Amino acid sequence: MRYLKLTATAAAVAALTACGGSAEPAAAPPPPTEVAEPAPAVESTEPSAEAPQVDACALVPKEDAEKLAGTPLEDAVPVRETCTYSGPVSGPLAQVEVYVGDGAKKILDIDRDLDHEFETLSGIGDEAYLEDGAVFVHAAGVWVAVRLVRLDDPAKYDKPLTELARTVAGRL
Repeated sequence: MRYLKLTATAAAVAALTACGGSAEPAAAPPPPTEVAEPAPAVESTEPSAEAPQVDACALVPKEDAEKLAGTPLEDAVPVRETCTYSGPVSGPLAQVEVYVGDGAKKILDIDRDLDHEFETLSGIGDEAYLEDGAVFVHAAGVWVAVRLVRLDDPAKYDKPLTELARTVAGRL
């Protein structure tokens, strides 16, 4: 029995030692160092190569989106460089999406890669293209895509999309 107590005591001491128990106190933390103040921003005299920031909802306000969709729409839901107007839950199904900048150009590039058919729209911005349910405009260094979701024949919306493209190009 004596050996059992001795073995248990030795095991407890070994466990405490393995868990980091030591007789010496922990070292004090290092003293705080001074934080250097950030250097003042240097103004650039070079013009920015980036396109100007454009508000997608200002390019296509609710009234224009409703005219395009041919139905009342809910208020805009802006997210970064996009703006979405959805139809009411009571119907009809409708949605107008506006994309500005690189995202708009990316949608066009993907649709081209997928061999979508495009019609070139002359006299609108620097370049403009119409496809079923969407129009793409490039003007003043900015790409804009407007997509329309409706259950009707997409050809029914070619003229309203073209008119909206002309309006958007004028706002850029």
